[in-house]
Amino acid sequence: MASTRRVVVSGMGAVSAAGIGADALWRAARDGRSCVGETQFKRPYRGRIKISAQVQGFEAADHIEASLLPFCDPVTAYLLTAADEAMAQAGLSREQPLGPRTASIIGTGIGGIHTIEDGIYLALIEQGRPMPLTVPRGIPSTPPSNISIRYGAQGPCFAVASACSSATQAIGIGAHLIRSGLVDRAIVGGTEDTITNCVMLAWEALRVLTPDVCRPFSKGRNGMILGAGAAAFILEAEEVAKARGARPLVELAGYGTTADAKDQVRPDAAGAAACMREALRDAGVADEEIDYVNAHGTGTTVNDITESEALGIIFGKRLAQLPVSSTKPIHGHGLGAAGALELVVTIGAMREGVAPPTINWREPDQKCPVDPVPNEARPMPIRTALSNSFAFGGINASLVLRRAEAA
Repeated sequence: MASTRRVVVSGMGAVSAAGIGADALWRAARDGRSCVGETQFKRPYRGRIKISAQVQGFEAADHIEASLLPFCDPVTAYLLTAADEAMAQAGLSREQPLGPRTASIIGTGIGGIHTIEDGIYLALIEQGRPMPLTVPRGIPSTPPSNISIRYGAQGPCFAVASACSSATQAIGIGAHLIRSGLVDRAIVGGTEDTITNCVMLAWEALRVLTPDVCRPFSKGRNGMILGAGAAAFILEAEEVAKARGARPLVELAGYGTTADAKDQVRPDAAGAAACMREALRDAGVADEEIDYVNAHGTGTTVNDITESEALGIIFGKRLAQLPVSSTKPIHGHGLGAAGALELVVTIGAMREGVAPPTINWREPDQKCPVDPVPNEARPMPIRTALSNSFAFGGINASLVLRRAEAA
């Protein structure tokens, strides 16, 4: 372990296809309520896949002050809304700047792609000029920099862009900065919204999107569904949180990250297993102590097989009895935000004592020998949990969480 300083989550917030709020996301996951629907595009769409887990009915002006709106692509507006919720739950106020001992670290795969695509359309199709704030709206560093400005957080501030591992890496890095003593608090998380004409067509070209239903770990699965949204967390050193009377939601006990160093798009079980092993080592937790795994579980043929194999390397014969669920059929694959959305779900599972289901599951796949918590939530005590994120380029990240009272 890097040090004996414990890190706790004292607040969280979310904007997702389930609506505004971390509780809305958790309840949808727990109840197995899919938030997938027909995609609403800004311009006519000529693609084949017309479903996604899109954030619907979100009005940025309802949550963001008018002076800031011109700087906000949807990914920034989602994130600031989620962060306001996290700050409130943590008992922190914008009236008291958080200062130099607070970091702002946010994961995003692309950043403000809506702004970028709108600018390209104006420049190339309509022969106009992009709006003046296209650059500061679109760059990936805009979400964390707006976090730092909004809350007066003067510590380290940067974006993490590691595809589908972005948010989990941002969260883990924030925890380790606290552990090291460099900061006492970090606002971390992830944000993404790539549901645009161009990006949807690009994902279609990869042939990994399902035209109908995402069914991770199930025989007959045929792909993933894109999702959008953001989730934010307040991480604090345990002693800092307790000194101000905050009540931790959970302890963020361990973080692991590795690179397969093999292939740009094909995952490797050994690399993913090494990542999980490192997270367990960092937490000082034996594999027998893990009660639940929130899987990366994309619903694609190869990824689910590879993750199952990696889980088998870590958990051995115990894997068949270990609940391993994917909630991506609920909120979609949030790409750079995926690990943050799934951390909200994992924390909800631990606090309520319910393993969320993998919905749409039909029948076992012999190459995925896991217990996917098929179709119905399972009440059970969850004291220690593992959450996985695995990305293109072989970038792996895992988090280990403990119930606060077990800390």
